[in-house]
Amino acid sequence: MNKTRVTYDDQIVRWFMTASIGWGLVGMLVGVLVALQLAFWQVNIPPFLNFGRLRPLHTNAVIFAFVGNMMFAGVYYSTQRLMKARMGSDLLSKIHFWGWQLIIVAAAITLPLGFTQGKEYAELEWPIDLAITLVWVVFAVNFFWTLAKRNEKHLYVALWFYIATIITIAVLHIVNSLELPVGPFKSYSIWGGVQDALVQWWYGHNAVAFFLTTPMLGIMYYFVPKAAERPVYSYRLSVIHFWSLVFLYIWAGPHHLLYTALPDWAQTLGMIFSVMLWAPSWGGMINGLLTLRGGWEKLRNDPVLKFFAASVTFYGMSTFEGPLLSVKSVNGRAHYSGWIIGHVHSGALGWNGFLAAGMFYWLAPRLWGTKKLHSVSAANWHFYLGTFGILLYMTSMWVGGITQGLMWRAPSPTRGPSSTRASSRRSWRFGPCTTRASSAARST
Repeated sequence: MNKTRVTYDDQIVRWFMTASIGWGLVGMLVGVLVALQLAFWQVNIPPFLNFGRLRPLHTNAVIFAFVGNMMFAGVYYSTQRLMKARMGSDLLSKIHFWGWQLIIVAAAITLPLGFTQGKEYAELEWPIDLAITLVWVVFAVNFFWTLAKRNEKHLYVALWFYIATIITIAVLHIVNSLELPVGPFKSYSIWGGVQDALVQWWYGHNAVAFFLTTPMLGIMYYFVPKAAERPVYSYRLSVIHFWSLVFLYIWAGPHHLLYTALPDWAQTLGMIFSVMLWAPSWGGMINGLLTLRGGWEKLRNDPVLKFFAASVTFYGMSTFEGPLLSVKSVNGRAHYSGWIIGHVHSGALGWNGFLAAGMFYWLAPRLWGTKKLHSVSAANWHFYLGTFGILLYMTSMWVGGITQGLMWRAPSPTRGPSSTRASSRRSWRFGPCTTRASSAARST
């Protein structure tokens, strides 16, 4: 039987990997700067370098530049090997790479200049939105072209996660970015009022779900077994994980709009689906960790497995915390507080960041033809310092956030002790803004 030798395009993987590392440094340095701006007002330099303009630059750089480029590196590397075929078009791969980098540069210029739609994770104005759409179509065509010409009939579960990512992100971006341009860098959403809020958080939460989670899970299902040199613990569980996750995730967005003008039934629906996400999320975490079963002794010397094990653990932690925070009574204490910020960073740094580090450390010797990492010791120091820093960050934000929530609901000294219990009951039901507003109205 003749076997066709396939030459994979690893140059594109090297490009995306290098870009991810570079943009990651930029995005995290901007994060340090905006943290300093919160602590020291003098660090704010109006109008271009103040917190309000740099904070969206930080989030966009970390999500779309750092994690986005890492995702494309992992997808391009694993897809070719899982399909046993070179990518459909080298030209489309290059257009995808350079187009995505130009979008990131455009974001880095326009956000500090104040061009923004004011939507979380969707701040970029309409010309950049169009560019994102075109580049994403190029990526999709290249991926499905490869799928059509593949030499492997079976579609491994990682590819399922990639397919869900490509299709769903396209739908989310197009629907949320429907807008009416009124100038070169100004537009207004076609949605209004509570509908705009619902569409935005349907997009916002599912940007987390289908940009920061589903492709990462596909990468986990490919690279963790490769690094551990063991098959995935349960392929059946991975399939259940996929179908349950993609069905439930899409409904969870309204949990960002608890205690708002959104109808109560929609808020409750978002909360219920969020709580249901515990099952598939933890099923995926358990599947990933048990893939390492029997190879735990390798963790002592292999920084790649350390990063993967910690990453999957952070995935479990952040996906436990997310549904917990969606419960109305807990959300009434936590919303607008530092607890939410700690939750977001445990996912971005612990889950996505550590997965990127493990994947890069595994890929680098293979992509550049070296036998091993330049310094295993440096990689281990990276792991221990990163773990300590993330846990310190999360713990401080938990303590600070819970303290914030409790202090917001502390009875006013002018209202007397008789109102304490009633105030407590109201705060659990209505959340911080409504409670403070109603208190002010009664005082008036």
